[in-house]
Amino acid sequence: MLMLTKQKIRLCLFLFSQTKFLLYFFNYEFIKNKIMEKKIKLKTLNNHITCKICRGYLIDATTVTECLHTFCKSCLVKHLEENNTCPTCKIVIHQSHPLQYIRFDRTMQDIVYKLVPELQKNELESEKEFYKARRLPNPKDIPIANGETKGDHEIDPHAESDYHRQDEQVNVCLECVSSSLKVLKRRFIRCSAQATILHLKKFVAMKVLNGMEMYRDIDILCNDELLGKDHTLKFVYVTRWRFQNPPLTLQYRPRIDI
Repeated sequence: MLMLTKQKIRLCLFLFSQTKFLLYFFNYEFIKNKIMEKKIKLKTLNNHITCKICRGYLIDATTVTECLHTFCKSCLVKHLEENNTCPTCKIVIHQSHPLQYIRFDRTMQDIVYKLVPELQKNELESEKEFYKARRLPNPKDIPIANGETKGDHEIDPHAESDYHRQDEQVNVCLECVSSSLKVLKRRFIRCSAQATILHLKKFVAMKVLNGMEMYRDIDILCNDELLGKDHTLKFVYVTRWRFQNPPLTLQYRPRIDI
């Protein structure tokens, strides 16, 4: 009889401890959910997600590597055509080649698109109108292998597992301009417009130097102009290949220290 009483006591103590834990857990979850559900007005974030040049929401968010201020890519490029300083803090980015010291800020752009409904959709429509009005080829309308275009396919909003397949695509031709490097067996590639020159350098290094880690020994050029590693293909296409027919033709060579 005494043994049974001890078992009951242990059981009661165990259940009591579990009940305290569950009460604590559910109280914690309730408080956490309340905090997570707190709503704030978008205008309170505008100072962080708008371009200081055009005062609109960031499009192709591009950051100055020297001071980390972010602007729309087109706004910043236009500013740097005549200036070499940051529009916000006026720091000198580079005396002669400021465009090589800016980089696409993918994280910031993703945040802006998630915070501002319909912004990405409206930007894509504006982009189509831009190419149409100027009778320029839209990279999204370039035929792919089966003769269809990227625009022929509806994008599944739930197909997020392979994000960059839904990006704007760019056809690229990689030409070797040095006898000391191997010529790529397949010169033509198709990749996301958000891919950077650094990605291409690693790709070329893997193919011709047998090691991706050798990418620092590769230079990538467009129209004989050395490209910065943080330039995206879309940026290169718009600023260096604007009035020329696709594919975007780039050259690679061994690194030359200037």
